[in-house]
Amino acid sequence: MPLVRLTYVSSAVDQLLDGVLEDILASSVRHNTLGNITGMLLYCGGNFVQVLEGEEPAVQETYERLCGDPRHRNIYLLGVSPIAERDFPAWRMGFRRLSKRDAADHPAYAPYITQGFSGFRIDARPGVALEMLQRFGKLLR
Repeated sequence: MPLVRLTYVSSAVDQLLDGVLEDILASSVRHNTLGNITGMLLYCGGNFVQVLEGEEPAVQETYERLCGDPRHRNIYLLGVSPIAERDFPAWRMGFRRLSKRDAADHPAYAPYITQGFSGFRIDARPGVALEMLQRFGKLLR
């Protein structure tokens, strides 16, 4: 079955403490392992940008479950597209919390880091979400 990539942004209902983020990641890894899904999650200032990769039914089911998660709102689908191979094959869910230091070190992404992952702002520059996920994902290796 062909692979797809789904990318979205959302906002946390509340500022998330480390323990809550750890719970989210642990749950993601469990679910993604079952669905053979890989991906990356960035968090900064109460906002998320995430990419999911896998077979379309599993990715769609995961996205629908995420849309029902009460811990976030303002879910904005940036896109779903077919892919030949995964960009994040090693991670059931890679994660990085972005900081002011990341904004300073990566000025091209600073507006998204300092002002939030607004769906409209990110959508205005096609490809920037995946670019950020890939860039910060490489820093985890």
